[in-house]
Amino acid sequence: MAVACALTAAAVLLPLAQAAPGNGHVPQVREPARMAVAPLAPGDTCQDPEASLRPSGLDGSTIQRIRAAGHLVAGVDQNSFKWGYRNPAGELDGFDIALVKAIAKDILGDPNKVIYRAIPTSQRIPALKDGTVDIVVRTMTINCKRLEDVAFSTAYFEAGQQVLAPKASKITGYDASLKGQRICTAAGSTAEAALATQSYGSVPVSVPNQLDCLVRLQLGEVDGIITDNALAAGQAAQDPSVQLVGSPFTKEFYGVAMNKDAGDLVRRVNKVLEDYRAGGDNSPWMTAYRTHLQPVLPGVSGPPAPKYRD
Repeated sequence: MAVACALTAAAVLLPLAQAAPGNGHVPQVREPARMAVAPLAPGDTCQDPEASLRPSGLDGSTIQRIRAAGHLVAGVDQNSFKWGYRNPAGELDGFDIALVKAIAKDILGDPNKVIYRAIPTSQRIPALKDGTVDIVVRTMTINCKRLEDVAFSTAYFEAGQQVLAPKASKITGYDASLKGQRICTAAGSTAEAALATQSYGSVPVSVPNQLDCLVRLQLGEVDGIITDNALAAGQAAQDPSVQLVGSPFTKEFYGVAMNKDAGDLVRRVNKVLEDYRAGGDNSPWMTAYRTHLQPVLPGVSGPPAPKYRD
Protein backbone atom coordinates (compact mmCIF):
# COMPACT_ATOMS: atom_id res chain seq x y z
CA MET A 1 0.00 0.00 0.00
CA ALA A 2 1.24 3.44 -0.88
CA VAL A 3 3.24 5.56 1.54
CA ALA A 4 1.47 8.75 2.59
CA CYS A 5 2.22 11.58 0.21
CA ALA A 6 0.84 15.00 -0.57
CA LEU A 7 -1.29 15.46 -3.66
CA THR A 8 -2.04 19.12 -3.08
CA ALA A 9 -1.82 21.38 -0.10
CA ALA A 10 -5.17 20.02 1.12
CA ALA A 11 -5.54 16.59 -0.48
CA VAL A 12 -3.36 13.67 0.60
CA LEU A 13 -3.31 9.93 0.12
CA LEU A 14 -2.79 7.81 3.21
CA PRO A 15 -2.59 4.08 3.84
CA LEU A 16 -5.69 2.68 5.51
CA ALA A 17 -4.39 2.57 9.08
CA GLN A 18 -2.23 5.71 9.13
CA ALA A 19 -3.27 9.23 10.08
CA ALA A 20 -1.77 12.42 8.72
CA PRO A 21 1.42 13.06 10.72
CA GLY A 22 1.13 16.13 12.88
CA ASN A 23 -2.36 16.99 11.64
CA GLY A 24 -4.57 17.49 14.64
CA HIS A 25 -7.65 17.83 12.45
CA VAL A 26 -7.60 14.26 11.13
CA PRO A 27 -7.67 11.55 13.81
CA GLN A 28 -6.70 8.01 12.94
CA VAL A 29 -10.15 6.61 13.65
CA ARG A 30 -13.15 8.89 13.81
CA GLU A 31 -16.28 7.95 15.72
CA PRO A 32 -19.28 7.75 13.37
CA ALA A 33 -22.07 10.19 14.13
CA ARG A 34 -25.16 8.64 15.67
CA MET A 35 -27.77 9.43 13.05
CA ALA A 36 -29.11 6.17 11.74
CA VAL A 37 -30.28 5.48 8.21
CA ALA A 38 -33.95 4.57 8.21
CA PRO A 39 -34.20 0.77 8.51
CA LEU A 40 -36.06 -1.34 6.02
CA ALA A 41 -39.68 -1.92 6.95
CA PRO A 42 -40.57 -5.17 8.75
CA GLY A 43 -40.82 -7.98 6.25
CA ASP A 44 -38.92 -6.01 3.62
CA THR A 45 -36.78 -8.48 1.71
CA CYS A 46 -34.56 -5.83 0.11
CA GLN A 47 -35.94 -6.31 -3.37
CA ASP A 48 -34.73 -2.88 -4.50
CA PRO A 49 -31.33 -2.25 -2.89
CA GLU A 50 -30.65 0.79 -5.11
CA ALA A 51 -33.42 2.74 -3.35
CA SER A 52 -31.78 5.24 -1.01
CA LEU A 53 -32.77 8.18 1.21
CA ARG A 54 -34.15 11.30 -0.43
CA PRO A 55 -31.65 14.13 -0.94
CA SER A 56 -31.31 16.99 1.52
CA GLY A 57 -28.95 19.93 1.86
CA LEU A 58 -29.51 20.23 5.60
CA ASP A 59 -26.58 19.78 7.96
CA GLY A 60 -26.63 16.95 10.49
CA SER A 61 -24.11 15.75 13.04
CA THR A 62 -22.00 13.88 10.47
CA ILE A 63 -21.74 16.91 8.18
CA GLN A 64 -20.88 19.10 11.17
CA ARG A 65 -18.13 16.68 12.23
CA ILE A 66 -16.61 16.67 8.73
CA ARG A 67 -16.63 20.47 8.65
CA ALA A 68 -15.05 20.65 12.08
CA ALA A 69 -12.29 18.31 10.90
CA GLY A 70 -11.75 20.45 7.81
CA HIS A 71 -11.47 17.44 5.50
CA LEU A 72 -13.58 14.71 3.95
CA VAL A 73 -11.93 11.31 4.44
CA ALA A 74 -12.53 9.15 1.36
CA GLY A 75 -11.70 5.49 0.82
CA VAL A 76 -10.61 5.03 -2.79
CA ASP A 77 -8.60 2.85 -5.13
CA GLN A 78 -5.36 4.03 -6.70
CA ASN A 79 -4.92 1.08 -9.06
CA SER A 80 -8.14 1.06 -11.14
CA PHE A 81 -7.36 2.66 -14.48
CA LYS A 82 -9.71 5.54 -15.29
CA TRP A 83 -11.62 5.09 -12.01
CA GLY A 84 -9.12 5.73 -9.22
CA TYR A 85 -5.48 5.66 -10.35
CA ARG A 86 -2.23 7.60 -10.54
CA ASN A 87 -2.03 9.67 -13.70
CA PRO A 88 1.34 10.40 -15.41
CA ALA A 89 1.81 13.41 -13.11
CA GLY A 90 1.54 11.12 -10.09
CA GLU A 91 -1.81 12.58 -9.00
CA LEU A 92 -4.92 10.62 -8.10
CA ASP A 93 -7.33 10.82 -11.01
CA GLY A 94 -10.37 9.10 -12.46
CA PHE A 95 -14.16 9.01 -12.50
CA ASP A 96 -14.49 8.07 -8.83
CA ILE A 97 -11.99 10.73 -7.78
CA ALA A 98 -13.98 13.38 -9.67
CA LEU A 99 -17.07 12.38 -7.68
CA VAL A 100 -15.19 12.59 -4.37
CA LYS A 101 -14.13 16.12 -5.27
CA ALA A 102 -17.73 17.10 -6.07
CA ILE A 103 -18.85 15.84 -2.65
CA ALA A 104 -16.02 17.69 -0.88
CA LYS A 105 -16.82 20.91 -2.73
CA ASP A 106 -20.47 20.73 -1.70
CA ILE A 107 -19.77 20.05 1.98
CA LEU A 108 -16.56 22.04 2.49
CA GLY A 109 -16.56 24.53 -0.38
CA ASP A 110 -13.26 23.19 -1.75
CA PRO A 111 -12.84 20.05 -3.92
CA ASN A 112 -9.31 19.55 -2.60
CA LYS A 113 -10.17 19.31 1.09
CA VAL A 114 -9.94 15.54 0.99
CA ILE A 115 -7.87 12.94 2.81
CA TYR A 116 -7.68 9.97 0.44
CA ARG A 117 -7.13 6.55 1.98
CA ALA A 118 -6.13 3.73 -0.37
CA ILE A 119 -8.11 0.68 0.75
CA PRO A 120 -8.23 -2.87 -0.65
CA THR A 121 -11.55 -4.27 -1.82
CA SER A 122 -12.02 -6.41 1.29
CA GLN A 123 -11.53 -3.44 3.65
CA ARG A 124 -14.16 -1.11 2.24
CA ILE A 125 -16.86 -2.08 4.74
CA PRO A 126 -14.58 -2.38 7.81
CA ALA A 127 -13.16 1.09 7.10
CA LEU A 128 -16.66 2.55 7.16
CA LYS A 129 -17.82 0.63 10.20
CA ASP A 130 -14.89 1.67 12.38
CA GLY A 131 -14.96 5.30 11.22
CA THR A 132 -11.60 5.28 9.45
CA VAL A 133 -13.25 6.89 6.41
CA ASP A 134 -16.36 9.02 5.89
CA ILE A 135 -17.19 7.65 2.45
CA VAL A 136 -16.03 4.94 0.09
CA VAL A 137 -16.07 5.79 -3.62
CA ARG A 138 -14.43 2.75 -5.12
CA THR A 139 -16.58 1.10 -7.83
CA MET A 140 -18.58 -0.47 -4.99
CA THR A 141 -21.67 -2.42 -6.01
CA ILE A 142 -24.87 -1.80 -4.07
CA ASN A 143 -26.46 -5.05 -2.89
CA CYS A 144 -28.63 -6.38 -0.09
CA LYS A 145 -25.81 -8.17 1.72
CA ARG A 146 -23.73 -5.01 1.98
CA LEU A 147 -26.76 -3.00 3.13
CA GLU A 148 -26.69 -5.07 6.30
CA ASP A 149 -23.42 -3.32 7.21
CA VAL A 150 -23.31 0.04 5.42
CA ALA A 151 -25.54 2.63 3.77
CA PHE A 152 -25.43 3.59 0.10
CA SER A 153 -26.23 6.61 -1.98
CA THR A 154 -28.33 6.31 -5.08
CA ALA A 155 -26.58 4.58 -7.97
CA TYR A 156 -24.06 6.61 -9.95
CA PHE A 157 -22.99 3.99 -12.53
CA GLU A 158 -24.30 0.76 -14.04
CA ALA A 159 -21.97 -2.17 -14.72
CA GLY A 160 -22.05 -5.96 -14.97
CA GLN A 161 -19.81 -8.92 -14.19
CA GLN A 162 -17.87 -10.27 -17.17
CA VAL A 163 -14.84 -12.43 -17.91
CA LEU A 164 -11.49 -10.97 -18.97
CA ALA A 165 -9.10 -13.41 -20.65
CA PRO A 166 -6.10 -13.45 -22.99
CA LYS A 167 -7.03 -13.09 -26.65
CA ALA A 168 -5.44 -16.50 -27.32
CA SER A 169 -7.50 -18.17 -24.57
CA LYS A 170 -10.20 -20.77 -25.21
CA ILE A 171 -12.35 -19.20 -22.50
CA THR A 172 -15.56 -17.95 -24.09
CA GLY A 173 -17.30 -16.36 -21.11
CA TYR A 174 -18.93 -17.22 -17.80
CA ASP A 175 -19.75 -20.74 -18.91
CA ALA A 176 -18.43 -24.31 -19.12
CA SER A 177 -15.25 -23.06 -20.81
CA LEU A 178 -14.04 -22.07 -17.32
CA LYS A 179 -13.68 -25.72 -16.26
CA GLY A 180 -10.18 -26.38 -14.94
CA GLN A 181 -9.14 -22.75 -15.48
CA ARG A 182 -7.62 -20.62 -12.71
CA ILE A 183 -9.99 -17.67 -12.34
CA CYS A 184 -9.00 -14.62 -10.34
CA THR A 185 -11.30 -12.33 -8.35
CA ALA A 186 -10.75 -9.64 -5.71
CA ALA A 187 -11.48 -10.68 -2.13
CA GLY A 188 -14.79 -9.28 -0.93
CA SER A 189 -16.00 -8.50 -4.45
CA THR A 190 -19.29 -9.46 -6.05
CA ALA A 191 -17.25 -11.42 -8.59
CA GLU A 192 -15.84 -13.59 -5.80
CA ALA A 193 -19.37 -14.23 -4.53
CA ALA A 194 -20.59 -15.13 -8.02
CA LEU A 195 -17.76 -17.59 -8.56
CA ALA A 196 -18.44 -19.19 -5.17
CA THR A 197 -22.06 -19.74 -6.22
CA GLN A 198 -21.30 -21.08 -9.71
CA SER A 199 -17.68 -21.88 -10.52
CA TYR A 200 -18.26 -24.00 -13.65
CA GLY A 201 -15.49 -26.26 -12.38
CA SER A 202 -12.89 -23.49 -12.34
CA VAL A 203 -10.16 -23.05 -9.74
CA PRO A 204 -10.90 -19.81 -7.84
CA VAL A 205 -7.97 -17.54 -6.96
CA SER A 206 -8.61 -14.62 -4.58
CA VAL A 207 -6.38 -11.53 -4.30
CA PRO A 208 -6.61 -8.30 -2.26
CA ASN A 209 -7.11 -5.91 -5.20
CA GLN A 210 -8.42 -6.16 -8.72
CA LEU A 211 -5.16 -4.99 -10.31
CA ASP A 212 -3.45 -7.99 -8.69
CA CYS A 213 -5.56 -10.19 -10.95
CA LEU A 214 -4.25 -8.48 -14.07
CA VAL A 215 -0.67 -8.85 -12.84
CA ARG A 216 -1.20 -12.55 -12.17
CA LEU A 217 -2.77 -12.98 -15.60
CA GLN A 218 0.24 -11.31 -17.21
CA LEU A 219 2.57 -13.60 -15.23
CA GLY A 220 0.65 -16.69 -16.30
CA GLU A 221 -0.41 -17.49 -12.73
CA VAL A 222 -4.13 -17.38 -13.58
CA ASP A 223 -6.05 -18.02 -16.79
CA GLY A 224 -8.81 -15.46 -16.53
CA ILE A 225 -10.42 -12.76 -14.42
CA ILE A 226 -13.99 -12.07 -13.39
CA THR A 227 -14.74 -8.46 -12.54
CA ASP A 228 -17.06 -5.60 -13.37
CA ASN A 229 -16.94 -4.92 -17.10
CA ALA A 230 -16.45 -1.24 -16.31
CA LEU A 231 -13.19 -2.09 -14.52
CA ALA A 232 -12.19 -4.75 -17.02
CA ALA A 233 -12.50 -2.30 -19.90
CA GLY A 234 -9.81 -0.19 -18.27
CA GLN A 235 -7.59 -3.23 -17.75
CA ALA A 236 -8.02 -4.25 -21.39
CA ALA A 237 -6.97 -0.74 -22.39
CA GLN A 238 -3.81 -1.14 -20.31
CA ASP A 239 -2.97 -4.55 -21.80
CA PRO A 240 -3.97 -5.10 -25.46
CA SER A 241 -3.26 -8.85 -25.15
CA VAL A 242 -6.46 -9.36 -23.10
CA GLN A 243 -10.12 -8.87 -23.92
CA LEU A 244 -13.61 -9.13 -22.47
CA VAL A 245 -15.30 -12.38 -23.53
CA GLY A 246 -18.92 -13.46 -23.42
CA SER A 247 -21.65 -11.16 -22.16
CA PRO A 248 -22.17 -9.52 -18.77
CA PHE A 249 -23.99 -12.01 -16.55
CA THR A 250 -25.18 -9.55 -13.91
CA LYS A 251 -26.51 -6.00 -13.73
CA GLU A 252 -24.88 -4.04 -10.93
CA PHE A 253 -24.93 -0.45 -9.75
CA TYR A 254 -22.13 1.46 -8.06
CA GLY A 255 -22.96 3.67 -5.09
CA VAL A 256 -21.15 5.85 -2.59
CA ALA A 257 -20.95 3.82 0.64
CA MET A 258 -21.21 5.38 4.10
CA ASN A 259 -21.62 4.36 7.72
CA LYS A 260 -25.15 3.18 8.55
CA ASP A 261 -25.40 5.83 11.28
CA ALA A 262 -24.64 8.69 8.87
CA GLY A 263 -28.12 9.33 7.50
CA ASP A 264 -27.50 13.05 7.08
CA LEU A 265 -24.41 12.33 4.97
CA VAL A 266 -26.34 9.84 2.81
CA ARG A 267 -28.96 12.50 2.07
CA ARG A 268 -26.29 15.11 1.38
CA VAL A 269 -24.42 12.84 -1.04
CA ASN A 270 -27.71 12.10 -2.80
CA LYS A 271 -28.20 15.86 -3.19
CA VAL A 272 -24.73 16.11 -4.72
CA LEU A 273 -25.60 13.28 -7.11
CA GLU A 274 -28.85 15.02 -8.12
CA ASP A 275 -26.83 18.08 -9.08
CA TYR A 276 -24.12 15.92 -10.67
CA ARG A 277 -26.64 14.26 -13.00
CA ALA A 278 -28.48 17.47 -13.91
CA GLY A 279 -27.85 19.13 -17.24
CA GLY A 280 -28.20 16.28 -19.70
CA ASP A 281 -25.24 16.01 -22.06
CA ASN A 282 -23.59 18.96 -20.33
CA SER A 283 -23.99 17.59 -16.80
CA PRO A 284 -20.97 17.16 -14.53
CA TRP A 285 -21.61 13.40 -14.74
CA MET A 286 -21.36 13.37 -18.55
CA THR A 287 -18.33 15.65 -18.45
CA ALA A 288 -16.58 13.24 -16.07
CA TYR A 289 -17.61 10.28 -18.24
CA ARG A 290 -16.20 11.85 -21.40
CA THR A 291 -13.00 12.84 -19.61
CA HIS A 292 -12.26 9.55 -17.89
CA LEU A 293 -14.29 6.63 -19.24
CA GLN A 294 -15.47 7.18 -22.79
CA PRO A 295 -12.12 6.26 -24.39
CA VAL A 296 -12.17 2.80 -22.74
CA LEU A 297 -15.91 2.32 -22.17
CA PRO A 298 -17.80 3.96 -25.04
CA GLY A 299 -21.54 3.95 -25.60
CA VAL A 300 -22.80 5.05 -22.18
CA SER A 301 -25.62 7.56 -22.66
CA GLY A 302 -26.00 8.76 -19.09
CA PRO A 303 -26.19 7.85 -15.41
CA PRO A 304 -28.78 5.50 -13.92
CA ALA A 305 -31.93 7.20 -12.64
CA PRO A 306 -32.08 7.59 -8.85
CA LYS A 307 -34.46 5.55 -6.72
CA TYR A 308 -35.70 6.55 -3.27
CA ARG A 309 -37.38 4.62 -0.48
CA ASP A 310 -38.73 7.40 1.73
